[in-house]
Amino acid sequence: MVPESSSPEPSHLLSENITNSSNTHLLASANDTSRSHNNTPAPEARSVLTRLYISHTLSAWNSRIFEFGAVLFLASIFPGTLLYASIYALVRAFSTVALSSWLGAQVDSSDRLVVVRHSIVWQRLPVGVSCLCFIATLSTDSWALTIVLFVIQGLLACIEKLAATANTVAVERDWAIVISDSINVPRQDLNASMRRIDLICKLLAPVFISLIDSISTRYAIWTVFTLNTTSVLVEYMAIAQVYQSVPALTKTNPIPQADDINSENEGETPHQHPSHTPLSLPDSSLAPWKEYIASPVFLPSFALSLLYLTVLSFGATMVTYLLHAGFTSLQVSYMRIGSVAAELSGTWTAPMIMNRIGPIRSGLWFLNWQFVCVSGAAVAFVAWDSSSRFVAGTLIAGVALSRVGLWGFDLSVQFLVQENINEHARARFSATEMALQNVFEMLSFASTIAFPLPAQFGYPVMISAGAVAVAAVCFATYVRKERGHLLHRSRCMGGDKVLYRAIGSGEVLSV
Repeated sequence: MVPESSSPEPSHLLSENITNSSNTHLLASANDTSRSHNNTPAPEARSVLTRLYISHTLSAWNSRIFEFGAVLFLASIFPGTLLYASIYALVRAFSTVALSSWLGAQVDSSDRLVVVRHSIVWQRLPVGVSCLCFIATLSTDSWALTIVLFVIQGLLACIEKLAATANTVAVERDWAIVISDSINVPRQDLNASMRRIDLICKLLAPVFISLIDSISTRYAIWTVFTLNTTSVLVEYMAIAQVYQSVPALTKTNPIPQADDINSENEGETPHQHPSHTPLSLPDSSLAPWKEYIASPVFLPSFALSLLYLTVLSFGATMVTYLLHAGFTSLQVSYMRIGSVAAELSGTWTAPMIMNRIGPIRSGLWFLNWQFVCVSGAAVAFVAWDSSSRFVAGTLIAGVALSRVGLWGFDLSVQFLVQENINEHARARFSATEMALQNVFEMLSFASTIAFPLPAQFGYPVMISAGAVAVAAVCFATYVRKERGHLLHRSRCMGGDKVLYRAIGSGEVLSV
């Protein structure tokens, strides 16, 4: 856990050591949130939120069902080997790493509705064609044709993944801010509701498609095809109605400049740049990463990305270890349900705690909670036999409890990013962040490739715990920089909220 600092706060600073105008916006927004937190949304607001949630649910459900279904379909086509499924997953993830920053720049410079509508179509079209390719592969005896179709499926998966990324960064990191401000809905609650939808789809979609696949792989493929083709119109119209109901969304983003991510904090606007020299391909590829590193919320974002370097989730690797330790598949299923329940509880807990103590302090508490939980599991692997039921039980408890901290920290960082990144660079920043998350996710795959045996599972566990520790240090560094201290005993509960109200009302506190 990050140690508590006893150093006194500088007397010439407010308690949060606010250094730029974006932080002032953060405090004012939090004050507005605290005042409206108990208000029931007006009928017009409920209508907007209902349509937004319908669109987001369809997007998340179809993405999850195809992502998991494709693995099942490839397992049926290439029985006895995970090579092709692994290649498919790695290529899909690599496309995000390579092109997300460029994609984010396109989202920032385009009309909001056009971006989201295109992302919907380019998610559904590749999935539909992929399903037809899967059916054709199951129907052919030609090995050459099977490989050709596999290559096509890999390319289509890359397109689908990039479109899903564009949809996510546009809706969750841009639309959510505009909508919450326009209809007076607390942003923490809106973020949490959308994350809750993601987690429910993450749990139910694999179960749903697995049940159908157990009956017939062809039935499962046609189910994915039908759901994608029939839902596209509903999703397309729902998001258009949201756009029409919120006039602020009709504002077209100007073409982003090279330093838009930080211009808000420097007192500049994009229009102050007299010219924009076209960048070479290498420079255009590196520019988003330079901007990302120079952004005021780089450390929180990097800390969140580090958490993707983990095997401490109920994924394929940990499930394999638990089965090896003697648990049945039914028991593992119950564990997975319990873990998702813990994750969902985090999405309810986070808005309440953020409203109580602010996003910076809540992020610190949630991340340290996660570190304590995963550290307990790591210590068990060091101290006892990794194949024992006791160690496995410790791992299960630690992972399940850590998920509360994971998603609480995720929502805290998301709020900080939304408030501190210039409107015209939100998508570019978020897409770069997602690319970094995919890098660490691929490194987690590499750790299991390096240590493939269940008896060696302790090594990936140590790597995962180390990643959480480094993330905790990174976020603690950010907290220290912003607040001048890590923990303040006398104001540990509620200090941020008092400060939000003071700044929102124009008062100045002397602490």
